Amino acid sequence: AAMKRQGAEGEFRSNLHRGGSATVVKLSKEERDTAIMAAKAMGLNMCGVDLLRSQHGPMVMEVNSSPGLEGIEAATGQNVAGMVFEFLEKNAKPNNTKTRGRG
Repeated sequence: AAMKRQGAEGEFRSNLHRGGSATVVKLSKEERDTAIMAAKAMGLNMCGVDLLRSQHGPMVMEVNSSPGLEGIEAATGQNVAGMVFEFLEKNAKPNNTKTRGRG
């Protein structure tokens, strides 16, 4: 899911809890690839990647390992939490963790 955030009048931050707004947006292939590379670089299967669209292509501003889902779900109308659970159910393997415990 992807959204574009816009800051409130006179506010440089686009955080939704600070009065910013969000609209659904279609990512370009370059933007999608950049977000995926950022997630992989951080070792994350699920995260939020904040991108800026620039004259030099997409720029990664932040990678959130525990993003809030309320804003993205409201903006896109997609059940992102449900997608996360579907991913976990499909990819979870018993006793296959990177921890020292039994998993």
